[in-house]
Amino acid sequence: MTDLLALLYPWTKSLHILAVIAWMAGLFYLPRLYVYHTERSTPGDAIDPVFQVMEIKLLRLIMNPSMIVTWAAGLLLIFTPQAGVGWGELWVWTKGGAVIAMTWFHMWLAARRRDFAAGENRLSGRQHRMMNEVPTVLLVVIVLSVVLKW
Repeated sequence: MTDLLALLYPWTKSLHILAVIAWMAGLFYLPRLYVYHTERSTPGDAIDPVFQVMEIKLLRLIMNPSMIVTWAAGLLLIFTPQAGVGWGELWVWTKGGAVIAMTWFHMWLAARRRDFAAGENRLSGRQHRMMNEVPTVLLVVIVLSVVLKW
């Protein structure tokens, strides 16, 4: 099995990077949509359904599949000899923790979408803007962990 993983390593790594880019794009954009939804719309007005469609399509068609592919390819990379994952190294754990936190943030965004769908958004535009910084911080931790091997 490790021979097959070694053979597929460049493809798995490429798929992982592409999926991460798509996932990050969604994690940056969805909170921004929430800001505009909060500040420019009220439940039931003419533009509310437009925001709802944009948000659900971004989440279901881009973010959810790219998160799943990111996780699947990442887990394959863990078991690929060329990836150089050493369980005793700190960077593996900082990256893993940040990826789990990013997944939690993804789920938090999905819960906020359900709030909008129910007409029950309780967060301000400012609060959504502040949450928009979360993926940036996590991205920095992940990239520095992997590249610098902290």
